[in-house]
Amino acid sequence: MRKGTFMELCDLLSPALKRMNTKMRAALTVEKQVAIALWKLATPDSYRSVGNQFGVGKSTVGAAVMQVAHAIKDLLISRVVTLGNVQVIVDGFAAMGFPNCGGAIDGTHIPILATEHQACEYINCKGYFSIVLQALVDHKGRFTNINVGWPGKVHDARIFRNSVLFQKLQEGTLFPDQKITVGDVEMPIVILGDPAYPLMPWLMKLYTGSLDSNQELFNYRLSKCRMVVECAFGRLKARWRSLLTRLDRSETSILTVITACCVLHNICESKGETFMAGWEIEANRLAAGYVQPDTRAVRRAQEGAVRIREALKTSFMTGQATV
Repeated sequence: MRKGTFMELCDLLSPALKRMNTKMRAALTVEKQVAIALWKLATPDSYRSVGNQFGVGKSTVGAAVMQVAHAIKDLLISRVVTLGNVQVIVDGFAAMGFPNCGGAIDGTHIPILATEHQACEYINCKGYFSIVLQALVDHKGRFTNINVGWPGKVHDARIFRNSVLFQKLQEGTLFPDQKITVGDVEMPIVILGDPAYPLMPWLMKLYTGSLDSNQELFNYRLSKCRMVVECAFGRLKARWRSLLTRLDRSETSILTVITACCVLHNICESKGETFMAGWEIEANRLAAGYVQPDTRAVRRAQEGAVRIREALKTSFMTGQATV
């Protein structure tokens, strides 16, 4: 990140990171703590290597990473990982081809070392230990809601059904009560998911099986908009490549680190920070050993949801979807 963004981040975290000098040693400055943490999170480098880079011991690197990650989680998550202006998001997705859409949802597996307790629960169907990050993103690939901590063995649909996000969508409290009429059907603000999620009046997903041309057009429009969440995960892991190195901390510390990386992702994306192609190449190399598991399609669908999807499919063919 640019110096201006870095200094702004240090100012925001300063209340939690300022340390007093002691007779034994001078305290690390806030800037040095944040720099050490960012370097460790952004690279697959070892603690010893990062310590050499900054002239500190490897235990100091470990402490700085966790202190900064905790400060980010405590001070910034509610300010940075938030819906913001829903109308801007809806307009953004409409410009991409999907009306009245408030976000795209997906889950991704973050590789970890075996946990001390219930290790078998964390082995996903690809055979490695992981923790699942569920995220809702806006049209620009910024996280607006995250849920991190479920073991890799658990299906995306179960994680979703047990999340606060699902509860808010079900109660109609996540988005404003803003409906559009599609054909003769009223449609609330929806989110977009892949076949692993249930079809709901507020969650649209792809048609599966043998498709006609109308269904193919619907799937094309939905997939084009849903790509933003896959791209967001790609950019998150490419910028913060420590997420691909099998995080070697306690379970609660891992959740804090993943959460901090999501906050930092949003800050970098919002500030328009440089994203280098080389990072993605290295991330793809690191990720090659951790293929994302396929999720089983969920067949459940609510009747009202089927009517909304059918109306949308028709409107995409005729070019009609009105507010």
